[in-house]
Amino acid sequence: MAKPEPKLSTMPNLSKLSDKRLLDMRMCDLKLTIRDTPLQKRIEQLNQELASRGLNFRPHCWLSDDWYSPDGIPGIAIPFYLAHPRLARLERKQLLEVEGGTQQWCMKILRHEAGHAIDTAFRIRRKARYRELFGSPSETYPDYYQPTPSSRDYVLNLDMWYAQAHPLEDFAETFAVWLRPGSRWRTQYRDWPAIEKLEFVDEFMKSIQGKRPLVYNRKTIDPVSRLRKTLRTHYQRKREHYGVDYPSIYDADLRKLFSSDEEHRRNVTAAAFLSRIRNELRTIVAHWTGEYTYTIDQVIQEMIERCRELNLRLGGAIEQVKRDAMILVAVRTTNFLHEGRHRVAM
Repeated sequence: MAKPEPKLSTMPNLSKLSDKRLLDMRMCDLKLTIRDTPLQKRIEQLNQELASRGLNFRPHCWLSDDWYSPDGIPGIAIPFYLAHPRLARLERKQLLEVEGGTQQWCMKILRHEAGHAIDTAFRIRRKARYRELFGSPSETYPDYYQPTPSSRDYVLNLDMWYAQAHPLEDFAETFAVWLRPGSRWRTQYRDWPAIEKLEFVDEFMKSIQGKRPLVYNRKTIDPVSRLRKTLRTHYQRKREHYGVDYPSIYDADLRKLFSSDEEHRRNVTAAAFLSRIRNELRTIVAHWTGEYTYTIDQVIQEMIERCRELNLRLGGAIEQVKRDAMILVAVRTTNFLHEGRHRVAM
């Protein structure tokens, strides 16, 4: 007789659960916490960065189902999967990537969300200069946005030219670039129209040094402890929204470049190979095409994620595959920019 599976009580051992068991769990039953996880140190780093700028503001943070800073609440919601490595692996399997999964990536997002939070805390969006530089904060959020990669009106922090998504995102991205330790924004953006936005942020933050926030509360929205949806439902909705299940425009070319044959199962994965030569690809294709390395990197990242999903591996001679990969990246970069294929889901 088969033994019944143990009931998931107060502290489930997530590391030992199968994908199926995890997907059938409700979020509130995961019993997650920020304490004693890498997230705790990253939040502490964010607070240190704010303190080093003389800002008397520390956003409160909690776990939820996604990254966001709610309107009217000067705090930051952090996705649940960053609180446990087993959940991070499930996230990658379901959505191809773990948003904020590395220390550097996580800090970029935390600085961005801190921009939203400090905007709320000091009511910065009410300033006429804010609306003049960034646009109307009351503008409706689009379901999708189609950025202009060559634009110099916006800073570059998060991937896919996220500052172009909405005026509020533009401000948050500008704040993130300004806050980053060692940021040489005056040099990097010296000849960009975006420099005016950075100078506004710099001047405003100096004006509130040591001051208490105008809006202060510790409310949370949808903390993971109160979310009763299952992980299966959560990921079904996310995959549908971001189109993860739809065939990629890269598939045919990637299958020609790499292999899914059983005979190559012990070879290095295509995702790992592309990651290894990423810097070289970016530099050479930029030289060939004259396009921004940032733009080229977005194309390479999409190819890496799709290779991981298709479980492709190196199947030919390394140097030949590398040359073909460079050609493919150059062609896809051109298509990316000129055929309108860079519409991004919000």
